Amino acid sequence: MNNLLEAPLVGETRRNHALEHATIHILSERFPGRPMAGHSNPTGFFLLGDLPTEHVREAVVEALTRLQNGERHLAIHEGCGTNYVVTGGLAALFAFAGMSGTKNNRERLERLPLVMMLSILAFVIGRPLGPALQHKVTTEADPGDLALVDVYPVAQSVHRVVTRA
Repeated sequence: MNNLLEAPLVGETRRNHALEHATIHILSERFPGRPMAGHSNPTGFFLLGDLPTEHVREAVVEALTRLQNGERHLAIHEGCGTNYVVTGGLAALFAFAGMSGTKNNRERLERLPLVMMLSILAFVIGRPLGPALQHKVTTEADPGDLALVDVYPVAQSVHRVVTRA
């Protein structure tokens, strides 16, 4: 699995994903309550949020420095899509399993309490599983030779962060 996670394009995306999370952590401290989101790819990431470009650039530089200095916890973010995909996927799978074999609406209604309990179980399992998958699969907290190339606005409330390995 490690070879696949370091394959071309995959490894770069994972490092940029970690940098994206670290940047959002820093910006969230500076702009509490401001909504932000990101999307990573092999050449950097997009940052969505009503933020001044100079603050985004400063946060990216600080985030990269802090990751390079071993602050690995910054690579994990509670608002990551990985968490939502894991929890939602488990809930859908458990609900499907709970409803499997039903033939009519009456049977489905009778199984509703079971499906609700299974969905709650999926939520309980998904809460720690999402961050664990971020740690092991979707992010790489060691930036290696990742370097910042540029930060620039591409649209209102959207910044592009360009990196190179």
